[in-house]
Order: sequence, then structure tokens, then C-alpha cells
Amino acid sequence: MRRPVQRPTRPRLARLLACAAVAPAILVAGCSSGSDSSQDAAGGAASKSAGAKPSPTVEAAKYGKLPQPCEALAGKTVEELVPKAKSKSGTAGKSGDVQSRSTCSWNGLDGYQYRWLDVSFQRFESDATLGSGEKRAKDYFAKQIDATKSTQDAKDLKSGKGEGIGEESATFAYGLKKGKDDFRNQTVVARSANVIITLNYNGTGYEDAKQPNSADLLKDAEAAAKKAVEAVAAENEAGGKVGSATSGSKSPEPKSSSDK
Repeated sequence: MRRPVQRPTRPRLARLLACAAVAPAILVAGCSSGSDSSQDAAGGAASKSAGAKPSPTVEAAKYGKLPQPCEALAGKTVEELVPKAKSKSGTAGKSGDVQSRSTCSWNGLDGYQYRWLDVSFQRFESDATLGSGEKRAKDYFAKQIDATKSTQDAKDLKSGKGEGIGEESATFAYGLKKGKDDFRNQTVVARSANVIITLNYNGTGYEDAKQPNSADLLKDAEAAAKKAVEAVAAENEAGGKVGSATSGSKSPEPKSSSDK
């Protein structure tokens, strides 16, 4: 005997229809949730972009050029400080970038009196990471002072402040023994804006000749340093203010000059 097909009752049919209606609602909710997440991500990115800080800038360096080192001191000055110089035009030091660092030296023997003179220039660019050219020059000025004070085998070193030599300057006088001879050494370190000028002047009297007077040597060294500072300003008078304010390159920092 065949059993009759049992049809769902009305309550059971209502439950099935309710379940069928829930599934699309879940799918719709899932899509809606994904859309909101994308909008939130885009909004967050836009917020970060709007809040990004601009690249830092610093004041441009005052001086963009250096003078030719062997022309920074007039021929008359060289003749007075180094009589009978081997080369009146001087000997330029090697440099990979003469607009960042340059040097020149002169030496000569007049009878038994020997003299040596050298001048060096160090220019600093402004750099967004390292600071302004002037700040960097100030830092290097302090390093040059410390280096001179630490001159090996220096005797009776006396330091002072230069007068009217750049924006700040320092002077040093000391003795130095080289072989059997005693040398009188004078060093002047000066800063003019973003440029450091270091001038060394020394001498001795060979074969028991009279030793040069330290006070006279220092006076001559200070006068020559003033001329070197003036040469920097003169070189930049014709539109030389081209210092970069955002350059990423660092000017090379030379070792401290030493007396010969």
C-alpha cells in the first residue's frame, strides 16, 4: 500500500521561506562592509598625504666662491713676509674642488733668515640636513682652534683674539723645534660668514743667526689674514652669492694645516 505524500504544514513552510530570505541579506551586508573598508583606506591615505611635512630649508650661504689662493695676497705682502721667496707666485695645494677648499704657500731664505707662509680657505654650503653654511663654518672654526692648540711639540703656546679680522678670529703664537733649529710660529684662524681662513707664518735664523721676534711675526700674520678675508669678499662682490640651501652634498673637511 503506497503511503500518501506528506506536504509541509503551513508553519514549516513559513520557516523555509524565512531562511531563504536571510541568505541574500547576508551577501548584501558582506558587500556593503567591503565597500566601507575601501573608503576608509582611501580616506586614511588622503589624510596622511595632507599631513605630510614639507622638506626643511635653511638660509643660503653668503659666499658662493673662493678667491684664487695664490692671488689672495698681493705680491707686495708676499715680498715683505717672505723675502727672496723661491716662487713669488706661490705653490697651490692640491684640491678636488677649489671652490670648496684651496691653499697656497710661499717660502724663502734671505741670508740666514728663513720664512714660511701659507694660507688656506674652506667654504661651506648650506645644507638642509647639515645646517646653514654659516653654522657649519662656526663649527669648523672651533675645530681649527682645538687643532692648533693641540699642535704636537708646541712650546709656550699663547692664544688671543684677532682684531678686525672677519667676524671672529683667533691667534696663536708658539715655538717649535725642528732638528737643531727653533722656529717661531704664528697661526691666525678667521671666519667670514661661511668661509674659514687659516694663515700660518713661521721663521727661524739659521747658523746661530738672530731669531725673528714673535710679536713682529704675529703682527705681520694678522695683517696678511685681513687681506685674505678681504679677498673673499672681493671675489663675491660681482654676484657671488650662489650658495645652495638644499644641497645634499657635504663639503670636504680638510685636516688642520701644519707649519713647515
